[in-house]
Amino acid sequence: MRTLALKFRNLALFLVAYAVALTLSRLRSDAPLERILLVPAGKLGDVVCTTPVMRAVRAHLPHAKLYIREYGGTNAALLADSGLADGYIEAVTVRAYVAALRRERIDTVLITGPSLEDVAAALIARVPRIIAPRIVGGSSPLETRPYKMLGRFVTLFPYRVGVYAPRERLRCLEPLGIIYDDITKKLGFSDAADEKMNRFLAEQGIDRARDFVVGITPSAGHKIKEWPIERFAEVADYLVSQYKARVIIIGGPKDHEKVEKTKRHIQAATGAIEAVGFSIDEIKALISKLHLFISVDTGPIYIAEAFAIPTIDITGPIDEKEQPPRGPLHRNVVPPQRVRPELFVLNARSYNRAEALRQVQSITVSLVKNEIDLLLADIKKQR
Repeated sequence: MRTLALKFRNLALFLVAYAVALTLSRLRSDAPLERILLVPAGKLGDVVCTTPVMRAVRAHLPHAKLYIREYGGTNAALLADSGLADGYIEAVTVRAYVAALRRERIDTVLITGPSLEDVAAALIARVPRIIAPRIVGGSSPLETRPYKMLGRFVTLFPYRVGVYAPRERLRCLEPLGIIYDDITKKLGFSDAADEKMNRFLAEQGIDRARDFVVGITPSAGHKIKEWPIERFAEVADYLVSQYKARVIIIGGPKDHEKVEKTKRHIQAATGAIEAVGFSIDEIKALISKLHLFISVDTGPIYIAEAFAIPTIDITGPIDEKEQPPRGPLHRNVVPPQRVRPELFVLNARSYNRAEALRQVQSITVSLVKNEIDLLLADIKKQR
């Protein structure tokens, strides 16, 4: 019933938007660039990977106000103290969304992933400039027929599947004449969060100047990507025995049980420290104080990347070419002998579950240990 109701709702939304669009002229290239709404596609990590777009707007349009589409306060908390956003637009209903676009006098909407709701709301609100993606070299279940039909009324930019997603998102600026290739991610945190995490580390007897501090996150928003907690525990034991690391297991508000299970499997005499239930602001501050971060491909690993913390990304079924951190500080552990990945950034719903699980399970502890050794050796040489 819920799926049927959603289909009827989307059909009604499409029909209204299409009717309004027929009364409008096409894209107004002469419209001002003063009040911009950016719609990041995806969850926590995806939003971090969209911060290069925000930085580009700041660099090329310093006088424009940049608003971010909000969902329950998560984006505002993630981007707080980064200096990247001037405001947020959150609306539960399309009617409220349209009203907010009009109230804030948004003149440009940048949509970084296919979204019927965002295109339709912008058309209904008569936003003069709407830029949205057209998928190239692959598919996305979100690029529906109604979405494609509304595409004739907006400016479309090519978004290539299987190519580095942060760079592809930057293409939304090219219709504005903005060419920007810096894919550096950026985040910030409050002084209060910084002070609290300094106290937390001190209470655990950790001195960053003396200790090698490693963070591990065993959970993921998409459960199919999760690696066995027993293997995370083996990695933690290796870090303690080989590098005398102080290991912190980091989790969100719902991760108490998983973090506790991981901790119980760790054999090292020093054990591991639990860091669960902190706010997003505090998690950002804590991750910024690590010397290494290890997880599957999930939001916190992109927070680590934004603070230039070395990472080990256990990629599992995702396409390692699309989004995982890259560069001299980062290593991706890819399933051996994989023909093709099962998950893509814009198509994480349609996959073979058995194959996805096989790809996760095929990553051994030895593979992860090897990447840790290689990364730390490279970092030592660089320094």
